[in-house]
Amino acid sequence: MTSHEIRRHFLDFFQSKQHLIVASAPLVAKNDPTLMFNNSGMAQFKDFFLGNGTPPSKRVADTQKCLRVSGKHNDLEDVGFDTYHHTMFEMLGNWSFGDYFKKEAITWAWELLTEVYKLPKDRLYVSVFQGDAKDNVPFDQEAFDLWKPIVGEDRIIYGNKKDNFWEMGDTGPCGPCSEIHVDLRTPEEIAEKSGKELVNADHPQVVEIWNLVFMQFNRKADGSLEPLPARHVDTGMGFERLCMAIQNKRSNYDTDVFTGTINVIEEISGIAYTAGTGMTDVAMRVIADHIRAVSFAIADGLVPSNAKAGYVIRRILRRAIRYGYSYLNLTEPFMTKLVPTLATQFADVFPELTAQRDFVATVIREEEISFLRTLGTGLGRLDQIIGQLTTEGKTEIPGETVFELNDTFGFPADLTALIAREKRLTIDEAGFSKALQEQKARSRKDASSLAGDWIDVNETDRVEFVGYDQPEAYAQIVKYRKIQNKQGTQVQVVLDKTPFYAESGGQIGDTGTLELFAGSDQIGTLTVLDTKKENDLTIHIVQDVMGIDELLTEADSVYAVINTTRRGLTSSNHSATHLLHAALRDVLGTHVGQKGSYVGPDALRFDFSHFSKVTDEQLAEVERIVNEKIREDIKLDEKRNVPIGQAKELGATALFGEKYGDFVRVITFDPNYSVELCGGTHVPATGHIGLFKFTGEGSVSTGIRRVEAKTSKGAEALVNEQMAVVSELKELLKAPKDVVKAVQSLLDERTALQKQVEALQNEKVQQLKNQLLGKIEAVNHNGGPGHSRLVERVEVPNADALKQLAYDLKAKVDNLALVLGADINGKPQLAVMLPDSLIQDKKLNAGQVVKELAKNIKGGGGGQPFFATAGGTDLSGLDAALAQGKELLG
Repeated sequence: MTSHEIRRHFLDFFQSKQHLIVASAPLVAKNDPTLMFNNSGMAQFKDFFLGNGTPPSKRVADTQKCLRVSGKHNDLEDVGFDTYHHTMFEMLGNWSFGDYFKKEAITWAWELLTEVYKLPKDRLYVSVFQGDAKDNVPFDQEAFDLWKPIVGEDRIIYGNKKDNFWEMGDTGPCGPCSEIHVDLRTPEEIAEKSGKELVNADHPQVVEIWNLVFMQFNRKADGSLEPLPARHVDTGMGFERLCMAIQNKRSNYDTDVFTGTINVIEEISGIAYTAGTGMTDVAMRVIADHIRAVSFAIADGLVPSNAKAGYVIRRILRRAIRYGYSYLNLTEPFMTKLVPTLATQFADVFPELTAQRDFVATVIREEEISFLRTLGTGLGRLDQIIGQLTTEGKTEIPGETVFELNDTFGFPADLTALIAREKRLTIDEAGFSKALQEQKARSRKDASSLAGDWIDVNETDRVEFVGYDQPEAYAQIVKYRKIQNKQGTQVQVVLDKTPFYAESGGQIGDTGTLELFAGSDQIGTLTVLDTKKENDLTIHIVQDVMGIDELLTEADSVYAVINTTRRGLTSSNHSATHLLHAALRDVLGTHVGQKGSYVGPDALRFDFSHFSKVTDEQLAEVERIVNEKIREDIKLDEKRNVPIGQAKELGATALFGEKYGDFVRVITFDPNYSVELCGGTHVPATGHIGLFKFTGEGSVSTGIRRVEAKTSKGAEALVNEQMAVVSELKELLKAPKDVVKAVQSLLDERTALQKQVEALQNEKVQQLKNQLLGKIEAVNHNGGPGHSRLVERVEVPNADALKQLAYDLKAKVDNLALVLGADINGKPQLAVMLPDSLIQDKKLNAGQVVKELAKNIKGGGGGQPFFATAGGTDLSGLDAALAQGKELLG
């Protein structure tokens, strides 16, 4: 049975059990501050378990792209070394939202595994939760009683909280679970030892394939458990492990999920894969796994970067490149060559990769080129470090140095350790770990935010957004909680009805006020600082004030009012991004796709896929088209609750990486020009935008360009500022007819004067050189050949002149050792030049000498063994530095 058939049988089976089959959510988690990536099948349904939203059906099934590379669920370091851990993996799952529970979940799981997939019953074991006194959760007797007649008591394992109580994070939905494990060992191995003894013992052939989670509780911030509003079923079956079991393989990597990719790696490297434990095989498994994670993350709208989720993807990609470089001798871009195979393999289940195959391949290729260059730089730096340690007789690379290579050069610590071993050196692992932990602690401190538990005030079935139609609304407080962050203590408030737009799709959240009423009396006013979205909840963020708990619990109603001026300017910028997107596609080509945006009252920013700089001429043409559409005053055509299929028929542009429901909102400014799926706020007609002006264009990352612009009052202010600058220039230039010509004339005159100054300075330096030649002393070496010495304080205009003077003197005098000091704009500068005789015979090094001398001027520097420079802050120590230099060169 192929992997395609295995996946299809799963979805068909649960469809026959009246489950709605839904699409996978993107890898990158949206609107959930507790997750960076979707790390489980249940992540996209979290709000349904909490009762904050209504599921599309009480029964759902899907295959979800998951990524586990950081935080609680981190499998990265195991990938490649064992047979079953992955970064990105597929999670097959079936879900019940307050419908069926343990009986159906257990019965159907057994039916699918043994009757559809034909897995041998005598190879399967199950586990049930043994209970936990600390959490006051008893033994799962119900699950035990259901499993006993199916598998027999001898195939049931009692699992502790670690193995059989599932939690997706420190807080949130959770509950006891039953795991199904399969024993894939040979009959001979089974005869020697029972598979029951190897369950949850990390045996590579006795593995968990399905976890049936019975969601009953919500873990609160204080660690306590509270019952969920309704009981749910959340199951997750690892697709790759399931394929291994059904295809009777001993490794996930031996299934057709990975063999196609591994075959391409063999062709590229010229090395055969043997499915062994050698490093060439490990490298191939790492690459085959990592290319999936990186490719699908980029297809879902994420690009490698140095921050947050983008950094995680860059780290995964660099890990794969490093394994290819170190063990497969792949010194040219190779990951990019794997994308077409991957796109073809998943075309029917995850078509987003096929649709963006060329873009994904190009982004990966540019990242590879960059990192391979970094590897070269890092190797050069490491060679210098090893050479210096060897000279000093040391055998260990300091931990801080290992960390610097990792942090500055992106040079992995394990690669540093590998190269060190080849040179008969070690690395200070403890020191590296300490430096790494200190950096992590700084990052955690910068990003720390502690949230308290929600305090319920009123019940509601749903939270309604009315902000498309009205700027104010009467509402009731549903719940609130306090959070601690860098801004201090803030309060998050949820209303049952709100006109406030929560930050989403690049548009920032609304601000405004919440007027609190008890009966007809107004008891307080809270300023809304921002509005965020957390899963399906709209969160109004207000500053903590004295007595806020009493105000929020006593208020019968709230009059919520947004800042309409701010909203209007923001809407102008948002509508302008739609016009801009269409114009960019007109001018640059249909490959242009939105990759991110910022829409606020002050400006707009638009990121898009494109692989070269947008020329001034192209920008001018885009700007002309956008302003033309503004002057046409095109009326907004807004359609809500449009079936997703119908929206696509209308030609609506959807963003990769966004999760759309069955019904969407379609924003149209001329059906022949701009039709997009969008949840943001917009102007009633394009004429309200007024004016559109670019303010910048540049690169964000590989294959991603960014343009910035202003509209409305912002564009008007920009034009006025530029006109004011022109007027001031005219006044300064005595009102010339042609301002540009007048400025160019001044620049030409300045250039000519600079050349004159440089000629005079050079003449002065040459005179100085001739004077210094007469001050050179001879130094004897115990009767043998000596060297020439010059130690002087000189007057030069800049550091470049000081360096040139040193080299000119060296060219005139053989075997010259010199130390020159200068006062350059009030700052001391030193230059040291050494001949080969001192470097080889006396073991002197100009870089070390200048560092020692620089202590006198409270500075530092370095360079090569024969020439080095230093700068400092204490000019009074310059003469002492020269005196010490004379002593060292004697």
